[in-house]
Amino acid sequence: MEEWMSVCLQAEVEGVDFGDKRLNRRLSKVISELGESPSLSIPSATSGRAEMEAAYRLFDNDKVTPEKILEPHFHASRQRIAERDFVLLVQDTSELVLTRPNQQVAGAGPMDSESRRGAFLHPLKAFDSRGIPLGTVWQKTWTRESLNSQLSKNERSRKRSQTPIEAKESIRWLEGIRKAREVAQDCPGTTCVCVGDSEADIYESFIEPRDFTTPTGEHGQLHLLIRARQRRATQASSDWFELLRREECLYETTVDVSPRSPQKIAPSKARKRNLPRTARIAELEVRARSVTLRPPYRPDRKLPSTQINLVLVEETAAPEGCEPICWLLATTLPIEHLTEIRKIVESYCLRWQIEIFFRTIKSGCRIQQRYFETLDRVLNCVAVYSIVAWRVMYLCRLGRECPEMSCEVVFEPCEWKAVYKVTKRKDPPEEPPTLNEIVRMVAMLGGYVDRKKTQPGTQTLWIGLQRLRDLALGWQTFQKHF
Repeated sequence: MEEWMSVCLQAEVEGVDFGDKRLNRRLSKVISELGESPSLSIPSATSGRAEMEAAYRLFDNDKVTPEKILEPHFHASRQRIAERDFVLLVQDTSELVLTRPNQQVAGAGPMDSESRRGAFLHPLKAFDSRGIPLGTVWQKTWTRESLNSQLSKNERSRKRSQTPIEAKESIRWLEGIRKAREVAQDCPGTTCVCVGDSEADIYESFIEPRDFTTPTGEHGQLHLLIRARQRRATQASSDWFELLRREECLYETTVDVSPRSPQKIAPSKARKRNLPRTARIAELEVRARSVTLRPPYRPDRKLPSTQINLVLVEETAAPEGCEPICWLLATTLPIEHLTEIRKIVESYCLRWQIEIFFRTIKSGCRIQQRYFETLDRVLNCVAVYSIVAWRVMYLCRLGRECPEMSCEVVFEPCEWKAVYKVTKRKDPPEEPPTLNEIVRMVAMLGGYVDRKKTQPGTQTLWIGLQRLRDLALGWQTFQKHF
């Protein structure tokens, strides 16, 4: 039976070292209070004026940095990874829009225009083979100094092609792979796969060193799984899409395509994936083969050729007016057997979990609505809420994948008993209910309609967790009357 570690937020920052024991204790108190009410403002989430001021002083202290806040969580995440046989290390980038109507956040940079200010967040998140989030193992934030808006489109393209990758924002993908390799080296009993979406389709990603040697002298390797978007040339003088489409279909499958509303985005960000669509069940064909890629030209270095495995998942009969689904997955995972190919496709589908993390930290924890005067304070706050958002996702997914687990693995007796009493309108049982039952009840407090065929999402869960805090306090205060 798997051993599940504590999901207590205070445990995730245990061992933090700011060089000040009072600051260390303050972080433990702050993350506990903010985690109990992730959607509320800091004044509303804290238990009094003194606690509110202590939280703001913590984020403003020069000794406090995002790296120091997250270091214990990074360590705890690696411990959870080491307990699994197979783990996906998913990296992606999201905007933190901090534009303010009056006074702008000091230190925030331009986004896609000078009028939109903020920063970029790029985490490396760990998920097991069932999609249960194990935590963050690395996180990078940065701002842009300028947009080179005075240059024409051709001039910007020429400048970008002449700039070494170490000076580009895209270096973050290689940094993520390097960090993932460190994690794989620390967890030699775990097969670690670094996953990236189409922005990670950079040739340097495929030739980045992934081999390592453990302290015991064993050899290991980090694997890659990247969704391709470039039409790369192969040594067969064809691009990889063409080669895959010549292969025999290995199997057919279906996927539920969710509806998508029209999005208001800048023209520079307009892509096929942003187009509106209606819900449908898409019929897909899957093909696979290995190819040897011809290296692209780089002005400052000569790149080697490399071999990569490809899996093409493509919709061959999309309804008229609908953009067909097409995933070309470039990977170092084996593709000799059908079960291995299925696992690659299933693993890429789990990449969506990092999008849920971004949604949770933005909509649930409302990180973009936290009003601080400087970017340093914002990023300290982001680090704290990154752990809070992970816990919300962890509870949500754990309730689905381990439904028969006792709820007391996660919830204190005062918490689950109070929720049970309110939602069921009867006395709680002597035996603790299952985790899935209590997670559903907490989500019902947040507006979830309990149905057998559905599972609660993170939105209803984070709202329910806020009510849980007050119910548990009431249960403890008036317990003798029950």
